[in-house]
Amino acid sequence: MTEHSSIQEMWNAFTSQHPQFSQSTYTAWAFGDGTKEMADDLCKLVLKGKKQGTSSYYDAYEKENEPLPVKGQWNIILDGNGVAQAIMQTIKVDILPYNEMTEKHAYAEGEGDQTLAYWKEVHEPFFSTLAPTLGLTFQENDLVVYEWLQLVYKNEAKEVSV
Repeated sequence: MTEHSSIQEMWNAFTSQHPQFSQSTYTAWAFGDGTKEMADDLCKLVLKGKKQGTSSYYDAYEKENEPLPVKGQWNIILDGNGVAQAIMQTIKVDILPYNEMTEKHAYAEGEGDQTLAYWKEVHEPFFSTLAPTLGLTFQENDLVVYEWLQLVYKNEAKEVSV
């Protein structure tokens, strides 16, 4: 699959304003479960400055042989069509059990009413569905990777497609 040209265009626009980062690497990805609708909805929260964190299932990184996010990482956020909409930097990574997530984590995630109850309402089914695809059973003490993110750049000219 070819990388959408908007990704490199966005990185070039950002680094033309911030040349000190021109040699940095980045990852490009969309929030959510892989559906266009969720990616668009969560991307809109980023662009509004509301979404400043994201959580994922720790075991998925291990099973899929993917590196864990790290502080300082550059992330190009895509909408549901794979079009670059924003750049966020990872400012902190917490790895903690699901049952130790806090209201602060839930609030920064920016979704729903931003409460821990809402966070659990949407993440428990997601993790419970994901775990069996990895040969696991989701449990309350399973680890969650929580990425604290900072919006550093967005292209005002582009609209999230709906």
